[in-house]
Amino acid sequence: MTFQELKTLIAADQYRYEAKNGFKDFLKQCFRESGFRFTVVMRLCGFFRTHKWSRFGIYHLLLWKHHRMQIRYGAYIEYSCQIGGGLYLGHLCSIVTNVRCTIGENCTLGHGVTIGKTHERSKHPGVPLIGDRVYLGCGAAILGGVRIGDDAVVAPNAVVVSDVPAGAVVGGIPARVLSMDGSAGYVSNVAFLSGPKT
Repeated sequence: MTFQELKTLIAADQYRYEAKNGFKDFLKQCFRESGFRFTVVMRLCGFFRTHKWSRFGIYHLLLWKHHRMQIRYGAYIEYSCQIGGGLYLGHLCSIVTNVRCTIGENCTLGHGVTIGKTHERSKHPGVPLIGDRVYLGCGAAILGGVRIGDDAVVAPNAVVVSDVPAGAVVGGIPARVLSMDGSAGYVSNVAFLSGPKT
């Protein structure tokens, strides 16, 4: 990862909170939003981990800070996860993600979300792949090698154990499609990192 890519990711994360960028707003969001602070430290860990010159200095300081924040908030999102820009963590508490999961751009994770791996005896073994502009409601669980399509919504406390089509709203245990209204209105302040999707 280059420094410019890091800046782009953090700027997209910042934009999700108040649709603002700039250094003054960056400091304001760091002060106000625990989810944004956590994301910045997580991104910095990932960046400095890839540069050998920093592994025995600032990287270890950031790694210590990241672990402290994980314990403080009960949010276990590893810096090694593949997470696109524009991540929004509104209430950083009890979020758990598998280190091998993939989360797309401009996604929202509510508190209590679990993104976990299942093993060979399950119907869909593996880790979840989550598309762009996905809203995961409070307490939602996405389990196994399932795919969550772009612009999908997973309702609070839903348990997803099979693929979710793009634009679907799912809920229940196990989750089933409730509508095809998509995530518009749930996912706001979208930052287009690779151009608008058509």
